[in-house]
Amino acid sequence: MARWLDNLEQFAVDVILERRYGKRATVFRWFLSFLSWLYNPIVRLRVWLYKKRLFQSHELGCLVISVGNLTVGGTGKTPVVEKLAKDLASAGRKVAILSRGYKSIPPPLWQRIISAFKGDKEFVPRIVSDGQKIYLDPKHSGDEPYMLAKNLKGVAVITGKNRVKSGLWAIRNMQVDILILDDGFQYLPLKERLDIVLIDREAPFGNRHLLPRGMLREPKDHLKRADLIFITKCDGSDLSSLKTEVRKFNGHAPIIECVHQPKYLFQIITRKKEPLEFLKGLKVSAISGIAQPESFEKGLKKLGAEIVYSKYFADHHWFTEQEIIRFMERSKARNAKAVITTEKDAVRIPTCHPFILPFFFLRVEIEMLNGKEAFQSTLFDFISPGRKFRISYSKKQLAENFQLSSPSLAGRCEKTSQGF
Repeated sequence: MARWLDNLEQFAVDVILERRYGKRATVFRWFLSFLSWLYNPIVRLRVWLYKKRLFQSHELGCLVISVGNLTVGGTGKTPVVEKLAKDLASAGRKVAILSRGYKSIPPPLWQRIISAFKGDKEFVPRIVSDGQKIYLDPKHSGDEPYMLAKNLKGVAVITGKNRVKSGLWAIRNMQVDILILDDGFQYLPLKERLDIVLIDREAPFGNRHLLPRGMLREPKDHLKRADLIFITKCDGSDLSSLKTEVRKFNGHAPIIECVHQPKYLFQIITRKKEPLEFLKGLKVSAISGIAQPESFEKGLKKLGAEIVYSKYFADHHWFTEQEIIRFMERSKARNAKAVITTEKDAVRIPTCHPFILPFFFLRVEIEMLNGKEAFQSTLFDFISPGRKFRISYSKKQLAENFQLSSPSLAGRCEKTSQGF
C-alpha cells in the first residue's frame, strides 16, 4: 500500500512538473487546474481571517522566528534552520526548533485517545531531542527533525501539529527564549514573529501554479508577509529580474543571496569523511527522495562526478532494503565506484544489509553571498533585549495548562518515546 501511494505521488509530481505527457497526464492536469481555482480563494480567506483576528492567534512571550517558503519543498530550508539555530545557540540563546514532523509515524492510536481525554494539562509534545540526547528515531520524528537533532547540540527539537502548545511546553520545561518554526510560514496561529521566506533561484515560484496544479502553497502576493527573503542556490549570476519580481510583492524585506555550499562527503557505514576532490572524475550513481533531484545531480556534476546511473523517488520516501540492494547491483553493473545521496535521504536508508559499493551523503551548508549585514541587523533588532512582547499567557494560565509539579525533563522525554 505504501509503495502504491509513493508511486501515485511520484506520478502526480511528474504530471505537475510536466515530466509526463499523454492523454492521462493531460486530463489529470486539467483536473488539478480546476482544484487550484477552488484552492485560491480558500487560502486567501484563511489568511484574511487570521489578519482580522476572526481566527485566534497567540503570542507566547518568547522570540519566534519562522523559516518557510511559498512553494512545496526544494528551497533548501533545513540547512538555513540549522545555521540559524547554531548561530543563536552559540550566542548564548536557549533555542528550540518546532517542526510538524512531516511523514513521521504517529503515536499509537491508544496513546492519542488517552491524550485527548487528558487534555492540555498533561500535554507533552514529541521530543526528538532535548539538545543533549536524541529520543526518537527518524521514522517517529521525521527525517528533517532527526537530521537537525543529530547535527545540533544544545538545541531542542520538538515535533507536533500544534506548535502553540509545543512552544508553551518548551518555554515552561526547557526555559527556551527563542523558538524556530521549521517550515512555519503557513503556520498562522503564532504571531509576533520574524518571518524568513526562502525562494529558490532555479524555480522561484515553482511552475507558477497554486496547489494542487503547481507547487505554490500561497499566491505570490502573500510574499508581502515576509520580513527577510533568502534567495537560495545562487551561483553568482544576475538576479536583477528575479529581485524586480520579488519587489512587486514585497518592497520592505531585505533580500539575501545564499548558496548551499557542499562541504565534504560522509561515508554512511564507516563514518569517514572525504574531501570534495574525491568526486573529480569518479564514476558514481545518485539516489534521492527529495523535491528537486535535478538540483542535487547537477551539483554532483559540478563537483566533477560522472553520474553513470541515477534514480529518484517521491519526496521523503522511506527506502526499503530491497530497493537499496537493487540500486546497488545496477550501479555496480554500470561500473559505478560509489553511491551518493543527500544528507536528508541518508537517515531514511536502511543500513542492515552490507553495501557492495561505498555509500556517501553530500554534506551541504548555507552560506550568504551578500546581504549578510542586512540579515544580522534585522535579526539583532528582533532579538535585542529592549524588544517588548505582550505575553498572552499569565503564569496562572500556564499553571492551568501545564502541570507545575512534573517529573524531570529527561523522564518526560523518555515517556514520549514509549510505545513506538
